[in-house]
Amino acid sequence: MRYWLFKSEPSTWSWDNQVAKGDAGEEWDGVRNYQARNFMRDMAVGDRGFFYHSQKEKAVVGIVEVIAEAHPDSTTDDERWECVDIKAVAPIPNPVTLDMIKADPRLAEMVLVKNSRLSVQPVTESEWQVICTLGGVDT
Repeated sequence: MRYWLFKSEPSTWSWDNQVAKGDAGEEWDGVRNYQARNFMRDMAVGDRGFFYHSQKEKAVVGIVEVIAEAHPDSTTDDERWECVDIKAVAPIPNPVTLDMIKADPRLAEMVLVKNSRLSVQPVTESEWQVICTLGGVDT
């Protein structure tokens, strides 16, 4: 299993929206960055990801699971763009803010710290464990 981080503006698509989709999940559509798209092409069903609220909140608020591998993005006719489907797994009991992540030396090399604008990004297993611990998630 690999780990990822999915960023969303809560005014566009929030954790509550994701949870409301239930086990059917939702396409992670609308990504128009080649690097982010390529990360989605690397995902496999069962991979886990953090759901991250950008803009004001700037925090990891939930855990999601990839439920469908990369396929054409239904929001465009441009065949260059693909997306995965994800479903909500669990909320993060204590949301982990970007400030907390930047303050933790164990997370200094995290993509979120180095390239905070990338909407889909990999997370290492050790980063996953640290953020789960900070957020009060038993792993």
